[in-house]
Amino acid sequence: MAARWSGAISPIGPKVLSGQTLIVDAIFGAGLSRPVDGGVADLFSSLANRSAEIVAIDVPSGVDGDTGAVKGAAPAASLTVTFGRPKPGHLLMPGRGLCGELVVGDIGIPKSVIQEIAPAVRVNGPDVWRDRFPWPLPMHHKYDRGHAVVVGGATTTGAARLAARAALRVGAGLVTVAVPDDAFSIYAASLTSVMVSPLRDASDFQALLDDRRKNAFVIGPGNGVGPATCDAVLRALRVDKRCVLDADALTSFADRSEELFAAISEAGGAPGCVLTPHDGEYARLFGTSGDRIARARDAAQKSGAVVLLKGPESVIAAPDGRAAVSVNSPPTLATAGTGDVLAGFIGGLLAAGADAFDAACMASWLHGESAIEAGPGLISEDLTDYLPAVLRRLERQRSGKRHGGTT
Repeated sequence: MAARWSGAISPIGPKVLSGQTLIVDAIFGAGLSRPVDGGVADLFSSLANRSAEIVAIDVPSGVDGDTGAVKGAAPAASLTVTFGRPKPGHLLMPGRGLCGELVVGDIGIPKSVIQEIAPAVRVNGPDVWRDRFPWPLPMHHKYDRGHAVVVGGATTTGAARLAARAALRVGAGLVTVAVPDDAFSIYAASLTSVMVSPLRDASDFQALLDDRRKNAFVIGPGNGVGPATCDAVLRALRVDKRCVLDADALTSFADRSEELFAAISEAGGAPGCVLTPHDGEYARLFGTSGDRIARARDAAQKSGAVVLLKGPESVIAAPDGRAAVSVNSPPTLATAGTGDVLAGFIGGLLAAGADAFDAACMASWLHGESAIEAGPGLISEDLTDYLPAVLRRLERQRSGKRHGGTT
């Protein structure tokens, strides 16, 4: 196409863009292998001060298509047009923040090509798990929908209450909060449909674990960091309960990570265990670096559990290499307690019968959609209130597909 061009050709640089209102960025593609420097880097820097709209082809030049990392410098686009399927670099920060609106163009790549490649990384959404969502069936009673137990603490009592309400709202048939005896009145006075079980000593917790009807445990939110939380985690894993390990349950094993991973492995690993670290908790447990997909996969392989690495783009990874990236989390989720709600969503879905990878993917997407539904001013309690509207939309999509309609 360059050979067919008969018009003027100007040297690339800030001067050539003077007065332009639309700039098409097609300098580098997704496979850039070296840092951008020199005159091109200066050009990208100059674009930050211009009012022109920038349309990027494939990725904004300088963004690594595999990781979202910026190689030296990259302009911020208003619109990015890519082809076939999104690349990881479109989903992961900081590349995601430079893409603007993302449009996937059809250039004739047949679906069979994607099926042959069988990519292990997906954009998280209902297409990944819709057919396996644990909807209640007409013949179900509450015990068929599972019984989740949330372990509560004596001081930060709101965390477990948020998680418990979330577990019940998302689909568990019953939810119990197991709490220190001296905090029983706090929980009992503020919870209605969630049951409260006092823990006078370790035998009371063991009795909950020995009850086969109680099939999923959420441990960590507000529990406190220390040996007691470690003991609760190890006891739950020993009796092969489905587990969500969050917050203090992860930090408590900062110096005992191999012990935790061994216990997860002995319990059967990924089918029933989800770890939900944010970046700080991740560093304390795993310490590895790299892009978010690579880190989540590495953590899943090391721990033997499904790992949900929380952040602006949460990544869910399984030990077998599957990964899904959630891109529907609005910045309003950056407020106290939303992680506790997420842990409760996962625990409720595990109790209702979803496997660990599906439960983490479902919960992450529902969490983001509920936040979008709530809008500005979100506080963590809102997420469970707005979840039913999201579930109704999901149910309508399911019904439309089942009956051959459009959605």
